[in-house]
Amino acid sequence: MTATKSPALPENVSAFDVAKLYKGAPPAFGHEMHKLFGFDPAYINLNHGSYGSLALPIRAVCDELTTEVESNPDKFIRINCIEYMTRARERVAKLIGADTDECVIVNNTSHGIATVLRNFSFNKEDILIGATTTYGAVSQTLKYLADIPEHPSLSTFNLQFPTTHAVIIKDFKEHIRKVVETPDVTGQRKIVALIDSIASNPGVLLPWKEMVAICKEAGVLSVVDAAHSIGQELDINLSEAQPDFWVSNCHKWLFAKRGCAVLYVPKRNQHLIKSPIPTPVTYHSPLDEDYKGPQDFVKLFEWTGTIDYVPQISVSAALDFRQWLGGEHKINEYTHNLAIAGGKRLAERLGTSVMDPEGDLTLSMVNVELPIPGDIEYSDEVNLLLQHTMLLEWNAYAAHYRHNGKWWTRCSVQVWNEISDFDLLANAFKDACARVVDFAKQQAK
Repeated sequence: MTATKSPALPENVSAFDVAKLYKGAPPAFGHEMHKLFGFDPAYINLNHGSYGSLALPIRAVCDELTTEVESNPDKFIRINCIEYMTRARERVAKLIGADTDECVIVNNTSHGIATVLRNFSFNKEDILIGATTTYGAVSQTLKYLADIPEHPSLSTFNLQFPTTHAVIIKDFKEHIRKVVETPDVTGQRKIVALIDSIASNPGVLLPWKEMVAICKEAGVLSVVDAAHSIGQELDINLSEAQPDFWVSNCHKWLFAKRGCAVLYVPKRNQHLIKSPIPTPVTYHSPLDEDYKGPQDFVKLFEWTGTIDYVPQISVSAALDFRQWLGGEHKINEYTHNLAIAGGKRLAERLGTSVMDPEGDLTLSMVNVELPIPGDIEYSDEVNLLLQHTMLLEWNAYAAHYRHNGKWWTRCSVQVWNEISDFDLLANAFKDACARVVDFAKQQAK
């Protein structure tokens, strides 16, 4: 049997015939995939996890949608968009194991989490639980909520890597126990825990389903920051895990157009979400003369003001593209295996170590120690020096951060990467880290 050949690809995105393209076989994973993305040919992209990367076939569909919008904005926004959005919700709900009407599309994960948290009316007895690895914007949101009346208190779960899932589960259960056992004079205290499914920095998989179960048993509400999950984590099955709230970016690992995220709120909790951000005209107020109860959850999010809806409905195009590539398991088998192998190669080249040598906490992001002494603290100057050296002089990038007294890089592996990318990244980081060390010596004089 003769294998189906990959069709010749056009040189510009406007010439893409996506339907015709998908009748042929996709390019092989690795550098052959570059032809499906709009990267600078010399760019070594090992930081897909930060902002996502839009495949050219998906971009072509988005351009067609934009043309449709501009041909008749009223028809699109008032009628067609709702149909497209419903289809996108249906498909993403199936992927994450949820009911369609438990899922709405929002701008990004931070927006979704802010929506959830700001729908609570907090009292001073209430407690917000974050972690030392909570994403910066989310962590600051928790602080802001504690800064304003009625000033709920904050509790921070200490997470330091390297560690294991078993230790995290044990320590988290103990942390929750201590929080719950603090005196509650009102008997009506709310405790809300922010849980990462996959932390941002370090880029590691947490035992979030077990952590959600611990919260449920203790009467603690769980809000899962799953920014990196959809498209990277397999078999999510929210109907089984049953978090109270869950939000994941679709523009990162799923390949939808940025920005786009799915907010999951199970039907048992939808009464808690009284308004999106911003509040739409469809909001039902108890002060309304004809008030008959809160607005339907999905309808609340249908129109919250004029935005570009193309990113939100691009989820369907992203899923079509991923299906053509071979589906979720094939994609993630490649990226996971390369993350493991690439992390080892990078550590060897840098003379350092991998944070998770057994790979138990590694999906498609691998964390490798950088050759920067731990006594060099993070600063804006050091951060810019690393960024400018990597991006402007080497045209290569993977995220860098300081954690638990050491400097690390988080490499996000995608279908266009090969092991040789880690060799080039090693050369760039050797140069960038050497410059940081020299800079620190100059500052110390």
